[in-house]
Amino acid sequence: MNRLDVSFQSDDDHCAAWLYLPDSAHPAPVVVMAHGLGGVRSMRLDAFAERYCEAGYACLVFDYRHFGDSSGEPRQLLSVKRQLEDWAAAVQFAINDQRVDASKVIIWGSSFSGGHVLKTAANVPGVAGVMSQCPFTNGIASSMALHPVSLMKVSMAAIADLLTMPFRKTPVMVDLAGHPGDGALMTAHDVMEGYNGLKPAGSDIPGYVAARFGFEITRYFPGRSAARVTAPTLLIACLKDTVAPVKPTLKYAKALPNGSLIELDAGHFDIYRGEWFEKVVSIQIGWLKEHFPV
Repeated sequence: MNRLDVSFQSDDDHCAAWLYLPDSAHPAPVVVMAHGLGGVRSMRLDAFAERYCEAGYACLVFDYRHFGDSSGEPRQLLSVKRQLEDWAAAVQFAINDQRVDASKVIIWGSSFSGGHVLKTAANVPGVAGVMSQCPFTNGIASSMALHPVSLMKVSMAAIADLLTMPFRKTPVMVDLAGHPGDGALMTAHDVMEGYNGLKPAGSDIPGYVAARFGFEITRYFPGRSAARVTAPTLLIACLKDTVAPVKPTLKYAKALPNGSLIELDAGHFDIYRGEWFEKVVSIQIGWLKEHFPV
């Protein structure tokens, strides 16, 4: 395989990306990928992309604006609207790239981006298939999964960020991961080990985002878009998910017109590493070969 550094325009900024190209005489179907809540592509997305590419699929793996190697100020600004715009720009970039098969653009999301891909597939032309794992589908359910003290602390930080926006270039930040009771967006018992396990050894990836997102998350319900996703869709639900509650996800999955639901007895972070990672990748490659053979 060959991994190229590429970028594409999204509004006035650019998204940095990796383009994985398999050893093939013909343009291959392409899997467009981005991470979940505050994550960047180096947090285990390369592990997934390498496996898909070995199976014959191209992959476009990008960082959202304001994160990682992409441009955008202020840094660490997590905006649902902007991230959905980045997804639309990434799909269009893939469609226009002659190195891949533009008729077979599959979008892949995990956790927060697992919801984004449902929303994108329902609204953006050119999406041929969808893979969504441990998806965030219901903002209220995910907010209620927080420890009550954590929810209060996040709300106070969000208020402070919103009130000081006119006067500060740098937002008030809130941690992404913490222990129960900490002021963080994810505080279940398995969060700290799971989240930190995604980071490459020795990396200095910021573990925080602009606190204003604490209010925005409660208004986001990407699972409601499932009924309008007509493309073949693979949804992998983790039954022990402590971050993105699985109950609403299972309900939304039933509304997918062309969906395949896989239920795993795993936690939210389990499927990024080890045996669960191997199982999930095997399921996904099998689904790709069934619906988008190379």
